[in-house]
Amino acid sequence: MRLVVQRVSRARVSVAGEVVGAIGGPGLCVLVGVTHADTPADADRLADKVWGLRILEGELSCSDVGAPLLVVSQFTLHADVRKGRRPSWSAAAPASVGEPLVQAFVDALRRRGARVETGRFGAHMEVELVND
Repeated sequence: MRLVVQRVSRARVSVAGEVVGAIGGPGLCVLVGVTHADTPADADRLADKVWGLRILEGELSCSDVGAPLLVVSQFTLHADVRKGRRPSWSAAAPASVGEPLVQAFVDALRRRGARVETGRFGAHMEVELVND
């Protein structure tokens, strides 16, 4: 799994003009890319890492202050752009593998007490966020 973690003051994700997930900050927006070799154990380990990352104001973590997280699947994190100008997506897991692992990541965060909002897997999503 590959993650991009951003500290935000607010973030939301929309599908076809409908807001499907939104958080107020401080919190984290987490883009999640899954590859073929990823496992539920990877999802659990990374959820633990993100939940405890001390990157909020005052070197606090989401677990310290109960900050919300917006988790959005993002297959483009596994783009291979080494050849030419057209990326290869072969490293990105197919939906049948990726969707359950993104959900496992979200479930692992929730088991730890996280308030998690999500996008909609496989949909054309528009993500808006204010980095903090």
